[in-house]
Amino acid sequence: MKLCIIPARGGSKRIPRKNIRDFCGKPMIAYAIEAAKSSNLFDSVVVSTDDSEIAAISESHGAEIPFMRPGELANDYAGTVEVIAHAINECEKNGLKPETVCCIYPCVPLIQLEDIRSVLVLLESNSHADYAFPITEFPSAIQRGLRREDQGLISSFYPDYESVRSQDLERAYYDAGQFYWGYRNSWLENKGIHSSAAGFLIPSWRVVDIDTDDDWSKAELIFNLINTRNK
Repeated sequence: MKLCIIPARGGSKRIPRKNIRDFCGKPMIAYAIEAAKSSNLFDSVVVSTDDSEIAAISESHGAEIPFMRPGELANDYAGTVEVIAHAINECEKNGLKPETVCCIYPCVPLIQLEDIRSVLVLLESNSHADYAFPITEFPSAIQRGLRREDQGLISSFYPDYESVRSQDLERAYYDAGQFYWGYRNSWLENKGIHSSAAGFLIPSWRVVDIDTDDDWSKAELIFNLINTRNK
């Protein structure tokens, strides 16, 4: 059985109520729910939330709410793995028996169905991975990273690479922050996502971490461009 869990707490600070704020005509979380359901991969699509309004909106878009998340797992310090592990345990109390679980974040309007399918294939084809998720390349060499000190002075994080040509430096990637496929036992055993995973490369223009109003505007612009191109 394949289970999708969308973790959506009510207490977002930087953009209040961002999980259900209108994004191009729909509550933000609707895009995650609809992507999961349209993929035809999941036996159940569950939203884990502590918030009754998020629960009602999620249900109206086709998600299941078989439990409410406790407050201690809905604060700023609760980690993704422990939240998903709790959700798996609660779902199993309700009779579900997942083997593979996908955590899809609630603020992913740029998520693509083919990425969800391709990352699952990557996980199932890699015997050394407990998880798989989309990654994208850093826009510049991380070995050339700079720190800004007092009075605007800068210094290099890695002075040994200061004179190395950028084309000779190893490429680096980062978590796209959209979703994670993982095996049931991997979530429940609290295995670190980044320490035992396979990465699926996606283009950087489809990756927006929505934490500020500027991020929101950028995501809307990209979303509209994608949908205009696909018409």
